[in-house]
Amino acid sequence: MPLRGGAGTAPEPLWLEWFALAGLLAFATWLLGARGVWALLLGADPTGITAVIIAVFAGATLWCGARARELQRQRAGWTAEYRAALAARPIDPQAPMDLLTERTHGPHQTAWWVNGIQLKLGLLGKVIGFSILALQIGRLQEFDAAQSQELLRSLTTGLGVALLTTMVGLVGNIVLGLQLTRLDRFADGIVAEAQRLAMADRGHERPNP
Repeated sequence: MPLRGGAGTAPEPLWLEWFALAGLLAFATWLLGARGVWALLLGADPTGITAVIIAVFAGATLWCGARARELQRQRAGWTAEYRAALAARPIDPQAPMDLLTERTHGPHQTAWWVNGIQLKLGLLGKVIGFSILALQIGRLQEFDAAQSQELLRSLTTGLGVALLTTMVGLVGNIVLGLQLTRLDRFADGIVAEAQRLAMADRGHERPNP
């Protein structure tokens, strides 16, 4: 939905959208805890990578909420600053746009990098899990029925680490990516609105023939 200027037009409720998503995530967290899923996930991963991915996702989600509120709060201010900079006729006319783009999109680059970290941590857990699995298989000299239960437990641990860390990393990457995409779209709307208003200002400044 594009941003619209003018009196009486309400801005997009970006922060309220994030707040609704945060409420849904909080409910899902409680539900998974009540069903024992968190205990299962964390207990099946002795490496602690799953806990790290969850912590990264939680911190990045809170940052998205703060960023959504900042974008919505500064929307009119950044647009006004851009129009004022253009009115001053700077030597480099592209400079005001570069500054506006940096203010609206700059912080998101680091957030996208953090989003990619979740996938990399999931892949790291996958590598570690299959490494554990391969080491256990490599230690087999001969099949001993008396050791079958211990062997099965070791193999299951390696496979569990590989699959669970990958799953948690993928889910975190998808949900955080949705939040960052929404922030980018809102920031694009700010830039487009600033350009539209600046073009309107220049059109009003042209002398009548």
